[in-house]
Amino acid sequence: MPLHVSRIRLICFDVDGTLSDTDDMFVQKLEQVLRPILFLLPHQDPQRLARRLLMWSEAPGNFLISVPDTLGVDDEIAAVMEWLNRRRPRPMKKFLLVPGVKEMLAELSKRYPLAVVSIRDAWSTHVFLDQFELTPFFQVIVTGQTAEHTKPYADPILYAAKALNVPPESCLMVGDTSVDIRAGAKAGAQTIGVLCGFGEEDELRRSGADLILANTTELVHILKE
Repeated sequence: MPLHVSRIRLICFDVDGTLSDTDDMFVQKLEQVLRPILFLLPHQDPQRLARRLLMWSEAPGNFLISVPDTLGVDDEIAAVMEWLNRRRPRPMKKFLLVPGVKEMLAELSKRYPLAVVSIRDAWSTHVFLDQFELTPFFQVIVTGQTAEHTKPYADPILYAAKALNVPPESCLMVGDTSVDIRAGAKAGAQTIGVLCGFGEEDELRRSGADLILANTTELVHILKE
């Protein structure tokens, strides 16, 4: 389906692979783990192998993350994690920003209200946003514990829409995986898949993405047209 720009009144962004350059960071880490055993796979490029393995794990990974939510124990798990953090503060995590994202958000925030809709926990979401001074661009931040259910349910997008008094069908969900696209579709929102994360083009198309972009930053040009 074509993207109807005139309908858009709120843009919701996923974090990992959409704003945060998570896939490259994970690929680097997995590549380091694989190097000692590459003699078993002499014809494999370590970086390409690491990326392929991570892409294969994306769907099961999202499933495992959603299990506590489906069972209704995600709030309890979050409470335990917060208690542990108070007893032993977490070390600072290393995050990477998709190049050009900050400039894109600065431009889009002049014309649209923006929201974060992430499956991440609240702590790491805010650490990432604060690290790159992105927090002021967003009117609402929805994490994995904010709504009753997280993605691929529609709840996080419906929560953001209600918080900003915007009809769900006037929202645009931007993400890099089928989980983001499915959540947007269930909410009645338009969806854009981006290829700078773990998602593959065929998978995003099958999930019903209205538009697919090579990189999140291309959005600013699409919405100018």
